[in-house]
Amino acid sequence: MSTRTVLHEADIARALTRISHEILESNRGPAGLVILGIPRRGFPLAARIGSLLAEISGTVVPVGALDVTMYRDDLHRNPTRAPQPTEIPEGGIDGKVVVLVDDVLFSGRSIRAALDALQDIGRPAAVRLATLVDRGHRELPIRPDFVGKNLPSARDERVNVRLREVDGVEEVTIGS
Repeated sequence: MSTRTVLHEADIARALTRISHEILESNRGPAGLVILGIPRRGFPLAARIGSLLAEISGTVVPVGALDVTMYRDDLHRNPTRAPQPTEIPEGGIDGKVVVLVDDVLFSGRSIRAALDALQDIGRPAAVRLATLVDRGHRELPIRPDFVGKNLPSARDERVNVRLREVDGVEEVTIGS
């Protein structure tokens, strides 16, 4: 079993900085933005992007968490998945540009679940997707707007994002 590191701490920081600049550019500034991270590792990434957006623009951008557990279409195969808290920032998402943040985009099923969850919360003006790693192999017509790293991979390879806030270490690895 071989594992190689494809992103180190500095690479992750650089990718998040680039994503933050791209978000601000595409939105023409921070007005009306809400950043929602998909737990587990999407939420710390969303918090970091929120901090970077505030640092770059001088304006605080609301950040929250959107749990998609109960909206997943694979609960029958993995019923022990524990729901995480959903935390929608004050002011909600109605009429806002929501940027969903996840660590790895693979089949697109988590994002489909997130879109379903958003419908129960409100009606955003637009939804954008930011992901640290896009590894391809989509099963649904979902494409990220902002990507830290495109990482072509075999279907049987495993991409692991480990973040300081969750895992105590900062890296992205790929292995079989």
